[in-house]
Amino acid sequence: MRKGLRAMLAAGLATCVFAGTGFGEVYVYPKGQSQEQFEKDQFECHQWATQQTGFNPSQPAPTAAPPSTAGDGTVVRGAGRGAAVGAVGGAIGGNAGKGAAIGAAVGATAGVIRRNQHNREVAASNQQAQQQQQANIGRYETAYKTCMKGRNYQVS
Repeated sequence: MRKGLRAMLAAGLATCVFAGTGFGEVYVYPKGQSQEQFEKDQFECHQWATQQTGFNPSQPAPTAAPPSTAGDGTVVRGAGRGAAVGAVGGAIGGNAGKGAAIGAAVGATAGVIRRNQHNREVAASNQQAQQQQQANIGRYETAYKTCMKGRNYQVS
């Protein structure tokens, strides 16, 4: 009798499974369903939630764009352009070397400003993508829970 009770208890605990989406925590407790039925329902509810929301948590999330670095040439290109313009302006004023130096400094500064603006835009875009990802996860989990509840599972 004790062996039979232990076997039943072990089988019951084996069907009390964490059914996570990989993002949040969704706990699903079967109410008499077999492990085989649970796995079938879990798969079908995943498919249904994906269809309803257009989001599949098993697919990798889009990667974030990296910010620019000084090595990307923005500053160097700006300095080069500035030096060329400065040399022309300096030549007109009688000192091409001084004009080129001033132009290079101004151009490099403009390059830094452009790079920093680009980095701010990338950061804002990445933040927006992350917020959208969180919203997608929430919608998917709601749909998944609804499906599992509809199949008589206790879900939290």
